[in-house]
Parts: sequence; structure tokens; C-alpha cells
Amino acid sequence: MSASRPNSHDVARAAGVSQSTVSYALSGKGTIAPRTRERVLAVAAELGYRPNLAARSMRTRRSGRVAVVTSTAAEVRMSMLSGAAEAAVEAGYAVDTHSVSGAAQDRTDRVVELARSGQVEGVLTFLPVVPDGLTTDDGAAPVVAVTALDERMRSTGELADASLLADVIAALVDARHRRFLHVGGPADFASARARRDVYVAETGRHDDVESLGEIVGTWSPESGREAILALPDDAPPLAVIAANDHIALGVMRGASERGWQVPGDVVVTGWDGATFGAYTTPALTTITVDFREAGARAMRRLIAAIRDEPAPTPAAPLQQILWRESTGPARS
Repeated sequence: MSASRPNSHDVARAAGVSQSTVSYALSGKGTIAPRTRERVLAVAAELGYRPNLAARSMRTRRSGRVAVVTSTAAEVRMSMLSGAAEAAVEAGYAVDTHSVSGAAQDRTDRVVELARSGQVEGVLTFLPVVPDGLTTDDGAAPVVAVTALDERMRSTGELADASLLADVIAALVDARHRRFLHVGGPADFASARARRDVYVAETGRHDDVESLGEIVGTWSPESGREAILALPDDAPPLAVIAANDHIALGVMRGASERGWQVPGDVVVTGWDGATFGAYTTPALTTITVDFREAGARAMRRLIAAIRDEPAPTPAAPLQQILWRESTGPARS
């Protein structure tokens, strides 16, 4: 790896592709597989690669390029980056990725610098910025700041919304489930707090529903397994609301170790729509979150701003309930 600022050769070497493939992935030109483009964009972001703007001969807002400011923090970020890049390419724009660190004001200054550079037609930032610091002159490119991620790229705002969980619990109550347990994630995650709060509110609405509590754990399968192993022998029939699919996987394992049938003795729901949920036995009921589409929507907002058009109206919600075999009617 070069000790100086990373270049396209470094990206190609780290991604295991040719330099021409890197060029195609970043410019949106040529024909490469979507997964290859996704890998190249992710590697470019991780290395902090950005093209040498000063070397470009044409300093004009008609560059056909947009900038995406992100970090190397999480899988969520990679999905959103991929969605944003695909939306940009579909609209005829190439994407420059910029991995930025530092405090909020430092990130804000970098976003403003990009907007004023004359080398991109718009800037999309997944990192939180200081709203008052986004002041730019009339010649600057438009900026769209995503408000659904925090400084560590954890879901917040719209992506942390847990209102659909109320529909899940209501459906289980309608199916005659009366005893519930919530196995949550770490309390420093806005998404974990939101899911716990909806659970508490929804189970509390029914006089004939008993909650065995809200367990604060990690996002791991072991957290779910330990929660089930700690329950009294007479806990079933029980509906377990897990804060994510990995926790739900551990819940199902713990139930199996105790000889409890899913969904006969215990029904289980997760969150995130992880691929493995379709292949568990039984298949896992979950709430899916389309992070890729969230990134694409943010990019479409930016493109609308570039073209001075109204922001597009989303066609479908980002979250959906996916009912599968791990939920069923309460045992008679």
C-alpha cells in the first residue's frame, strides 16, 4: 500500500481487480458486474481514495459527477453506498467517494469544500454535519445530508423507526398470544431503544397481556440464547420479540436446548431481514429494512436538487413485515 494518499492503483490492488475496472466502477462507464462495482466502491471508501480534482482540466459544475461522503464504519454504510451509487449511475452520473473522519465541524468543512470545488455537481453525505455550517455561495453544488445515521453510522431517525413492531405484536395478540418477552440490543443504539419502547407501549395496551420483561443485551445470537436459558420452566407458551435476526437465531437455539418447540411453545420474531432467516428451521419472521433503497433515495433527492426538480415521492416503505414459519397461533 502506498504511504502517500491512496490512488486508483491502490484501490485496484486492494479490490483484486484491474485499474480499468476501478475506472469503470467510479465513472459509471463500461460494463461490470454490480457486485464488482459494489466491492470497488466499498474499497475506495475504506481507503479514503478520491480522484485528484486539481489535475482535472475542466473546472465546471457540468462534470457529470457527484460526491458521496461516508466512513468505513459498518455494513449498513456499504449497503447505502451501493444503493446511492446505483441510483447515480442510472441517472447518468459517476460517483466520487470520500471517506472523512474528524469532528462534525471538520466533516462539514470537507462537504462545503467539495460543494465549492467545481468538480462535482452535487454532494451527498451519510455522515452527520453541522447544518448551520453548510452555508455555501451561489456557485456551489447542492448538498443533501442524510439524517438517518449517527456519527458511528448507526441507524437513527427514519431507519431506526420501530412503529411496524406495533403491528407485529398486535397480530400476535390477535392470534391469542398472551405472554411476551423482549430481548433487546445495546441501549446506546437508537434503534434498540426505539424497538424496546414500542414493545413496552404495545404490550402495555392490553390488560390481558403479560410481559416477562425487556432484556438489554448485545446484537449476538448468544444474547438471545442466554435470555431463553434463564427463563423459568413454565414460561411457554411465549412470544419472543427479538431486536434483530441474530438475537432471534439465539432465541431459537435456546428454545431447542430446552426442548421447546418453535412455533408450538415459543414464537419468535426478528428484525433486519438477514438472508439466513429464510433458511432457519423454522424460517424466521422478521421486519426487513432496505438500506440499499435508503441510499438510492438519498441520491435521487440530490439529483433532483441538481436538476432543480421536485424531490421524488418514495414508492414503498423502507421497512416491511415478512411473516414466516417462526410465528403461529398460540398453543391451545
